[in-house]
Amino acid sequence: MKITRLSALLLTLALGTTAMAQSTAPAEKPAEAPKQQTDDHAKDKPKHADGEHKDGKKKDGEKKADDSKKAAKLDIGSAAPDFTLTDTEGKEHKLSDLTKAGKTVVLQWFNPGCPFVVKHYGEKKTFNDLAAKWKDKDVVFIAINSGAEGKEGAGKDASAKAKADWKIEYPILIDSKGVVGKAYGAKRTPEMFVIGKDGTIKYHGAIDNDDKADKPGTTNYVDAALSDLAAGKPVTTATTKPYGCSVKY
Repeated sequence: MKITRLSALLLTLALGTTAMAQSTAPAEKPAEAPKQQTDDHAKDKPKHADGEHKDGKKKDGEKKADDSKKAAKLDIGSAAPDFTLTDTEGKEHKLSDLTKAGKTVVLQWFNPGCPFVVKHYGEKKTFNDLAAKWKDKDVVFIAINSGAEGKEGAGKDASAKAKADWKIEYPILIDSKGVVGKAYGAKRTPEMFVIGKDGTIKYHGAIDNDDKADKPGTTNYVDAALSDLAAGKPVTTATTKPYGCSVKY
């Protein structure tokens, strides 16, 4: 009987100790809600499909990729990017229509406020004379003004005035958003491209061999390229370094 009472007493003491431990132990923490740091960060800088945040910043890799696209060069023999642009008189011109019609096309990046352009239209008429020389030989000359609105020499009005003042007979196309200029990687005015009848680039570079702003050079690379093409030969000097003012994108 004593043993039974002793066992009951020990059991009571054990239960009391357990209850006391449970009452004094710190309450178990509820499960934490998922952290919102990622979502909050996304709210501050939501990413778009191209990786750009609302603050305009891009990842280093993406920025370099964009820069490389802007700096990309078109290889000789590669297809010339097609385009449709409107000239100072409101007429549309499409590159592929010209090449399909059997024309060789000479593109000149144009800025009437650039002294390197002025030197070829002022006392010396480099471009006018060259266009006149090749006019009846299935060669079309086109000037493109890729200057952004408000920049030096940009826009329809400035181009139209230059066309009249300098008696330019070929069209000046307006590329104010710079889409065509960037597609060609054009960086200078004047920068030249000669596009063959097959729609590929045959020459890219400077108009001539004098990169100063006072007088034209003694060798005209575009004229030489056109002569080679007319003779059915590959262009001897297919690339040179363009010189002039920066294109005012």
